[in-house]
Amino acid sequence: MKTERPYPQVKIDARGAKKAQGGHPWVFDNEITETLGSPEDGGLCDVLGPKDRYLGTGFYNSRSKIRVRVISQNTNDRFDEAFFRRRLQYAWEYRKTVMGDDRGSCRLIFGEADRFPGLTVDRFGDILVTQTLSLGIEQRKGLLFPLLAEILEADGERVSGIYERNDVKIRELEGLSENKGWFPLPGKPLPDATKTEITENGITYLVDFAEGQKTGFFLDQKYNRAAAARLAPGKRVLDCFTHTGSFGLNCALAGAREVCSVDISETALACARENAQRNGLSGKITYLEANVFDLLPQLRPGEYDYIILDPPAFTKSNKTVKGAQRGYKEINYRAMKALPRGGYLATCSCSHFMTAQLFRAMLESAAKDAGVELRLIEERRQAPDHPILWPVPETEYLKFYLFQVV
Repeated sequence: MKTERPYPQVKIDARGAKKAQGGHPWVFDNEITETLGSPEDGGLCDVLGPKDRYLGTGFYNSRSKIRVRVISQNTNDRFDEAFFRRRLQYAWEYRKTVMGDDRGSCRLIFGEADRFPGLTVDRFGDILVTQTLSLGIEQRKGLLFPLLAEILEADGERVSGIYERNDVKIRELEGLSENKGWFPLPGKPLPDATKTEITENGITYLVDFAEGQKTGFFLDQKYNRAAAARLAPGKRVLDCFTHTGSFGLNCALAGAREVCSVDISETALACARENAQRNGLSGKITYLEANVFDLLPQLRPGEYDYIILDPPAFTKSNKTVKGAQRGYKEINYRAMKALPRGGYLATCSCSHFMTAQLFRAMLESAAKDAGVELRLIEERRQAPDHPILWPVPETEYLKFYLFQVV
């Protein structure tokens, strides 16, 4: 690298360089062959490949296996306020384009897919909820969060507060402690409430962004819920792993004949019941506290003609993929056996380790063992406010299928 630059450098091996040239932003500790200068944890450093070829600049962290998180491959970039403002503005303009009028509740920043490694920002009306999983972003949130609020408000969007949900153990891998609470925005009082309402697909939900899972609500299934609801009119629907009740609510609103929503958590079911009441759908949905793995084998054949499977991630690492495959196959096999010929199945996985290829192979195996065939209606992914960046397979995680069982 001939141009004089102000940043320390790390040199990486050919394997890491090939990945970086393809656009993947992570440099792992075992790919580094040499460190030049004294990069500071959370600070910027240049990444060089064989023959000192410049591959990018990113956040360094000696405490993380992901040693560098690349944020730019442009040698002309200057990482000042103007740079980050452009990045945030670009992310907002993208949401305005792909979400349109649905941008009132959406994911504003999706980590690496938006070139903000380790940062999630979800919007629930006038409340932004963040989760920060990288040291480089943590050190710059005092710049980034007020800038994001400023960009939204300059476009006529109200921001009353930003709430941080950093109560996740994965922060330890970056040397960060867990915490949650309001981020102070200049000139704004801290909101009093940690619950808010959103409307999605015509359904109103109460979002508990301080205590709910992740940031308080799963926005990624928004359009998959609508797709599932299109099959629901007149059907007897079993909504498994219902959580806050969203698939069942969408189906009931669409005109399902009956809906039974199931979850193992009474706390989740209480929230789902409250959402049903809020939308005037209490009389159309029954709620059942049960383990789906135990329930499905007990169903009478044809008891339901539409089953929805929206389980939590069964695997969060490559080491447990085989076990997860068995779990996914069990519930899908049991659902296929319980459905009548001509019945409908919605099924998904939210783990990126369970790849589309593995998930499809599992479904084919389950169908074979159940003695049925699957007629594909739709194959879907997460909503477009969770964009998939092809060089970064970790950004593609949600697989969603609609089938007729024949």
